[in-house]
Amino acid sequence: MAKFFILTAFSTVFIFNSSLLAQKVFKVNYESQADIKIYVVSYESQADLNVYMVEYESHADKDGLWYNVAYESQADFKLYFVEYESQSDLKIYFVDYQSQAGWKNKSKEHLLKFKNQ
Repeated sequence: MAKFFILTAFSTVFIFNSSLLAQKVFKVNYESQADIKIYVVSYESQADLNVYMVEYESHADKDGLWYNVAYESQADFKLYFVEYESQSDLKIYFVDYQSQAGWKNKSKEHLLKFKNQ
């Protein structure tokens, strides 16, 4: 019985912590719905954040690793992609490899802090 309790407690903590770390994002259609306004830059050197889109929610465990969710209510962050750089809160560059993801401009980190931390 004690082993069952310990295993259950460990599993609950693991699942809870995994959901705390995910950066789940949802693209909204209107600026007024967004938490953050995003501009996608053409060159990595222009970016505040390098972003890699992961296939599984559990892989979105650090800044720059994003997971697209199907519904707005599942998202940690609602994003609106703007047409002009001057309209944005954050400039991102999509990278080809997960290891390239992360902050280029640390002064913008506060915009995407994990909400549950």
